Amino acid sequence: MAGRIYTVAQQKGGAGKTTLAAHLAIAWAEAKLRVAVVDIDPQGSLTRWFQARDAAMNGKAGIGHVQINGWRTQREVERLAQENDIVVIDSPPHAETEARIAVRSANLVIVPVQPSPMDMWATQPTLDLAKSEKVAALLVINRVPPRAKLADDLIERIKTMAAESGADVAATQVGNRVQFAAALFEGRSVTESARRTRAAEEIQELAAEILKRG
Repeated sequence: MAGRIYTVAQQKGGAGKTTLAAHLAIAWAEAKLRVAVVDIDPQGSLTRWFQARDAAMNGKAGIGHVQINGWRTQREVERLAQENDIVVIDSPPHAETEARIAVRSANLVIVPVQPSPMDMWATQPTLDLAKSEKVAALLVINRVPPRAKLADDLIERIKTMAAESGADVAATQVGNRVQFAAALFEGRSVTESARRTRAAEEIQELAAEILKRG
């Protein structure tokens, strides 16, 4: 049976797409699932994180990794899905063709969105793309600041936008926490380097929530 394919997509850069992909991948690997990550973003940030991880762990990264783009992407993802329980695709922003291939290949599109007007407005094209490809989309409210009325108002607007687009919003929200970036610099995840923190709990909760969707 082929593994699940999760594409992390967002047309706007800086939404925390690669950060979310890396942390979720390790959370699933820690749950004893076979996981591979696919980097099709020309910036290659996920690849650099994986290289740092591979070096820090003496070649025992615990997950697979492929960096690829173009017409070979879908075939490679399908191959990885036969060998793994979960394949996580980090897709590029502002690249319609590459993003469409990544979305088309997925069982679920994970869309990180920060509670800001610019991020909310920029999310609609990704939701439209998922809808046109008939792939379910899950918005993850990401980098949430400490409780503030503006954030609360924007989160409600994001939920309304998702409902109007036929998408869901994850119950788990991810805070704006320094532990996420600090872990990535070490080639690790917060569930490894900051286990007893709310940051690690959020990633574990989100990973479990996504898996429950089937």
